[in-house]
Amino acid sequence: MKYEQLAKDILENVGGKSNVAGLAHCVTRLRFKLKDEGKANTDVLKNMDGVITVMQSGGQYQVVIGNHVPEVFANISTVGGLQLDTGQESDDSSGAKKNVFNAFIDIVSGVFTPVLGILGATGMIKGLTALLVAIGWLSTTSGTHHILSAIGDCLFYFFPIFLGYTSAKKFNANIFIGMAIGACLVYPSFSSLTSTGQPLYTIFGGTAIESSVYLSFLGIPVILMNYASSVIPIILATYVAAKFEKVFKRIIPNVINNFFVPFCTLLVVVPLALIVIGPVSTWVGQLIGYGTMFLYNTSPVIANTLLNGFWQVFTIFGVQWGLVPIAFNNLAVLKYDPMIIPASILTVFSQVGVVLAIFIKTKNQKLKSLSIPAIISGIFGVSEPAIYGITLPRKKPFIMGCIAAAVGGGITGFMGTKAYMIGGLGIVAFPSFIGPEGIDKGFYGMIIGSFVSFALGFLLTFFRGYKDNEPIVENKENGQQVRSVQGAVHHQTVQSPMKGEVIALNEVKDEAFSSGALGKGIAILPSEGKVYAPIDGVLTNVFPSGHAIGITGLNGIEILIHVGKDTVKLKGKHFTPKVKQGEAVKQGDLLLEFDINAIEEAGFSILTPVIVTNSQEFLDVIETEKKRISYHDDLLTVIQ
Repeated sequence: MKYEQLAKDILENVGGKSNVAGLAHCVTRLRFKLKDEGKANTDVLKNMDGVITVMQSGGQYQVVIGNHVPEVFANISTVGGLQLDTGQESDDSSGAKKNVFNAFIDIVSGVFTPVLGILGATGMIKGLTALLVAIGWLSTTSGTHHILSAIGDCLFYFFPIFLGYTSAKKFNANIFIGMAIGACLVYPSFSSLTSTGQPLYTIFGGTAIESSVYLSFLGIPVILMNYASSVIPIILATYVAAKFEKVFKRIIPNVINNFFVPFCTLLVVVPLALIVIGPVSTWVGQLIGYGTMFLYNTSPVIANTLLNGFWQVFTIFGVQWGLVPIAFNNLAVLKYDPMIIPASILTVFSQVGVVLAIFIKTKNQKLKSLSIPAIISGIFGVSEPAIYGITLPRKKPFIMGCIAAAVGGGITGFMGTKAYMIGGLGIVAFPSFIGPEGIDKGFYGMIIGSFVSFALGFLLTFFRGYKDNEPIVENKENGQQVRSVQGAVHHQTVQSPMKGEVIALNEVKDEAFSSGALGKGIAILPSEGKVYAPIDGVLTNVFPSGHAIGITGLNGIEILIHVGKDTVKLKGKHFTPKVKQGEAVKQGDLLLEFDINAIEEAGFSILTPVIVTNSQEFLDVIETEKKRISYHDDLLTVIQ
């Protein structure tokens, strides 16, 4: 298996199989639900080859992989024996409580993530069909059109069945019960009854929810709705079914529960879904749709400008999932979405333009090599490699991308752009904006808005957002020594905390350090038993044993100084800390004294790694070329 070792390393550093309560993946991220996130080695994961970064958001521990995340996911499922597939969540026995927002994000991502691939595929076919009709290459009366339309419409028409499956998995219910409930909601006889039958009577007359009743259940009126393409009713109904299923499992004997638990659950939940859950949630969905349109109609330009400007910020924290139901709801209620889907497509192009500008300007070969796959991924709608690998660490380019996206969003708002389906990402999504009447102003608005976002992102970054070829200039930034250099935005020097002989990190007889898993850096064989602060910052870790100290600099650089190997076993003996955890220190402050002779006589090495534990957040960490070093000499150079 190509990614077997990466899968093993990731699984080990999220706390092992026993710490995984659930696992799913989206386009670029492994989305773990961990029983205890404190057991995860976040710094180690961030430094792994094959891992872009780690995000903790929405109650999920997200390991950002990139385009090959499905392969890594499959390998983790196999090597860990997790028996999980996309979107499946195991029962969380950790007892951890989530706030309402995090729980909502977790549910939405768990329900929708598994169907995104097939949803994009069928949507692309539907978009291609619309494009062929619009340019006159395909007749709407032809058999080819009917077949292509069936492929394009099948998933969205029977969406409740698919969501019944994923919702049941998310709520730890019987997946076939979830699918059966979805099938009942789109049962053909119900739709034919409302289209050809005569209503028995009308209820809620004179109100906004006035409804015709075509049938009843045990004398209770049933309001038949069109649940094809709907989202909210099936999710709520499956959630209720999961609760009833647990109750019936407790009270029905095991010998017959294989049949009678589904029997009782369906007999209770399906009528409840048709009588109460379906109509009420449909009205709520309509209210959300009309509310969205109210905001949009108040000012399409302002609404889309703001949404597009902040969309990539939403993506960083994973909260864009909170907007996904609105997009699906708009497609079901309004038959189009004027905000959410256009924003998710257009904003990626602004980041592509930004990365292209950086690629052209930079002389840093490592940065160039990172930029090419990020550009290719972005063209096809995946922005995470561009954001996490290129623009966000440099801050200003990311901001330029957001500004460019906001301008593009304003254009789509002005042109009345609407998405009529969900059909892939990036450039392949453009046919999704062809309406029932063919290519219109809104379609051209999406093309123009995307191009402007790309071009503006490129121009803003090229001329204002990224500096690569400035001469070296000494200055001070937040009290730290900072220089503008060719090939990077800044670099910061880390002074030597010790006096002694310089040793390459790969010569340290501790694989965690020598492999670079804990970060890039260097080692020192000290000639004196003193440790001084290498940078200005805060002491984020002062181990009780005194053998290791962690410092976070004012510019975000995290330094670990680890005196010796296995010296934690001395339990503080021969170590005399001069500071306490949480203290602010200045470069050159004395942090620790230790007895070299006593430690060596006890049988321990005093070779001391000095590493940047978050080195993955920077372009590079360059070690000194000196063989011997003294206090306050430059030891490491962190390229930002």
